[in-house]
Amino acid sequence: MTITFLVDVDNTLLDNDRFRTDVQTHFAAVFGVDVAAHYWAIQERRFVDLGYRDYLGAVQEWWEGEGREPRLLAAARFLLDYPFEDLLYEGALSVLADLGERGQTLVLTDGDAIFQPRKIERSGIGAAVGGRVLVYVHKELELEDVERRYPAERYVLVDDKPRILAAAKAHWGERVTTVLPRQGQFGTVEGATADVAVDRIAELVGVAFDEV
Repeated sequence: MTITFLVDVDNTLLDNDRFRTDVQTHFAAVFGVDVAAHYWAIQERRFVDLGYRDYLGAVQEWWEGEGREPRLLAAARFLLDYPFEDLLYEGALSVLADLGERGQTLVLTDGDAIFQPRKIERSGIGAAVGGRVLVYVHKELELEDVERRYPAERYVLVDDKPRILAAAKAHWGERVTTVLPRQGQFGTVEGATADVAVDRIAELVGVAFDEV
């Protein structure tokens, strides 16, 4: 039986909550609390409008809203040069290596076409899956496209968001095994369930998914 592993990025392989805190702290320290607060107000509104965290788009709107202040341009450089490899959860790349020995493994993530691929590249995640990366604005709506690009008899989806896991189960039924790493703000929500749940991503090494 062919099996394909679909693995999320944010709060699944790397600590995106810590990234957000680092950005907030840096922006407040460098640009001032009030100016940084303006950025986060834009960020939250764009998240509601777009459905994903548009870090760079928010910088563009923020810069224009602050009278095209030259010093704010450094915000984009901070984001693009951030050392995402430092945010990898312990054992994250080992999990990808282990899954890659048992089936085709790829990244399936939400985000934009610039910043999300940059994050995946700089963290080493892209290389760990041989460059097999799918980015969608709303990946739960694109499962048919996922299957068209990577057909398989069975899928294993590793994701910290219960609603994504539920959408995959509704789409693929018994053909998918859902895996919930209880990490980050979504994975620790009370009542979140999946076929397999682990406290840390590293615990997936060696799990016998064919027995689930």
